[in-house]
Amino acid sequence: MPLILYFINHNRNQRTFRPKKSAPSGSKGAQLRKHIDATLGSGNLREAVRLPPGEDLNEWLAVNTVDFFNQVNLLYGTLTEFCTPENCPTMTAGPMYEYRWADGVQIKKPIEVSAPRYVEYLMDWIEGQLDDESLFPQKLGAPFPPNFKDVVKTIFKRLFRVYAHIYHSHFQKIVSLKEEAHLNTCFKHFILFTMEFGLIDKKELAPLQDLVDSINVPY
Repeated sequence: MPLILYFINHNRNQRTFRPKKSAPSGSKGAQLRKHIDATLGSGNLREAVRLPPGEDLNEWLAVNTVDFFNQVNLLYGTLTEFCTPENCPTMTAGPMYEYRWADGVQIKKPIEVSAPRYVEYLMDWIEGQLDDESLFPQKLGAPFPPNFKDVVKTIFKRLFRVYAHIYHSHFQKIVSLKEEAHLNTCFKHFILFTMEFGLIDKKELAPLQDLVDSINVPY
């Protein structure tokens, strides 16, 4: 069954089902979105992640942040019946890495939660960031905040943790769904983008370092 159909059929009534977010309407989002579609269609992921000539870096980071959020949300959505509090009582990436949740506002001290609860907290938090016009401007010509890249880096660091959990805890299920090629392509696109713009510190990549190294791009 195609990934999108599996996702829709199995998650209509799950809270983890989220409508796709779109790029800010007042920005160059739609234009940049077409560029992304065109370059991805070529199959050249390294070309697809590069900043198009003459485009604003923050605009490019913004539209891709929305895309990668949608992508990770969709991938994780295929696993919600398997990634349960019983099967995944903590948010881990193998035996050596455990992630605890804090957003610095409602939850200031990191707390141990199940993997599905962590992902729910994370997706809610990212949606809040994307909907905050002081961070992701919606109006044409509205400035991005001076710390915009730091905001994006935090989002990407946390999205990586979802990939790390999927690979360490649910890869065999992905294989049984015959979606490992799709997962690997999505992850390669994600990593190439983070490398292009320095969005994730190398130490954060440790849970999937071998896989990252296999993408064969110097960090």
